Amino acid sequence: MYRIAMKELLKWKESKRRKPLIIEGARQVGKTWLMREFGRQAYRDTIYINFDSNSRMAELFASDLDTDRLIMGLELYAGRKIDPDNTLLIFDEVQEVPRALTSLKYFCENAPRYHIICAGSLLGIALHEGTSFPVGKVDFLKLYPLSFKEFLMATDKERFAELLDKQDFQMITSFKQTYIDALKQYYFVGGMPEAVQSFAEDKDFNEVREIQKRILAAYEQDFSKHAPNEIVPRLRMVWNSIPSQLAKENKKFIYGLVREGARAKDYETAIMWLSDCGLAHKISRVNSAGIPLRAYEDLKAFKLFLVDVGLLGCMAGLHQHTLLDGNDLFAEFKGALTEQYVCQQLKTIEDLDVYYYTNDRGSCEVDFVVDTGQRIVPVEVKAEVNLKAKSLKTYREKFAPEISVRASMSDYKKEEWLVNLPLYAIDQITSV
Repeated sequence: MYRIAMKELLKWKESKRRKPLIIEGARQVGKTWLMREFGRQAYRDTIYINFDSNSRMAELFASDLDTDRLIMGLELYAGRKIDPDNTLLIFDEVQEVPRALTSLKYFCENAPRYHIICAGSLLGIALHEGTSFPVGKVDFLKLYPLSFKEFLMATDKERFAELLDKQDFQMITSFKQTYIDALKQYYFVGGMPEAVQSFAEDKDFNEVREIQKRILAAYEQDFSKHAPNEIVPRLRMVWNSIPSQLAKENKKFIYGLVREGARAKDYETAIMWLSDCGLAHKISRVNSAGIPLRAYEDLKAFKLFLVDVGLLGCMAGLHQHTLLDGNDLFAEFKGALTEQYVCQQLKTIEDLDVYYYTNDRGSCEVDFVVDTGQRIVPVEVKAEVNLKAKSLKTYREKFAPEISVRASMSDYKKEEWLVNLPLYAIDQITSV
């Protein structure tokens, strides 16, 4: 299975300013597989250590964090020498031994030759209050579920993925039915690696759904395992409300949908947890369109999306027959799935800040507004081929953006101020 993040890892390996690397991301998005595969491809030797329930590692890091001493302990544990130039050290579930996290500071300062890569869900890392987090002494890489492009590659459509990168839209349009069919499959399967691998091998939607149910059950167990007891019920309530939040025409998060009479202060911690551990994407409102967009963020208004479109369909009880019955997929829950899909793809694009816009009266809403660092691009999302873009026109009259994007099932078309970008090519948004 190809992951685009592998390119980032190879760049990290060759960097002269390399620091220990922490891979962030929700559970089961493929962090462990990626680290091991990177070691297999790029190093002569890999030493993999899982810190979960590992009393020996807890003892090793409990006393002083002298790097020579730690390396000796790791060599004894692994049963072989560590060559700093040719061995990859993998610390998995590193949050289970907080002092191992602290030690990264000393590896960065005193033993930078060692190649150390770590993973652990933020669910765990965020919890260990008092841990001396090595600010400025580590590199970060965010890992998400497979993007649509990675899904194409995993399902033997590498050439179609390459075509998107070439932006040969004339050729892409000629094969649009292949892209549309694959996109519908992706809406159902999503990007969780286990679900994608199962689908690639067997094309069995029932098996995919069972895998998704297991993943969702594991997340619920994580709430009890990692979160403080007092917020676990609220975590579950917020989590289970997300499909109904997204089913609304206006997808702004409403606390009253979680529980009647609910107030922001009761659920803010739960939402922060879901966001910090990568299980939800919190997309804030902006009320203007200057650079940087972050300066215009309205912290009180936001949309909450799930980590994965396939998991959203599973939580909402979307059946595979809607997939096989052609456009029926888009008739039921279509807006929610489509916005979830677009959000998920935008989040995988490096250095792209994602928000949404409404004016103060609420009469104009643009589904997403992205900040590329050079320009602000408003994005209107259409589930089918409806090409009316009233809100985009209102937004344009007010802010005069250099370019506006409408993402829909229609073919690519560039007009004077508006680009119609097919949904299956949304990852090209920064270069249209």
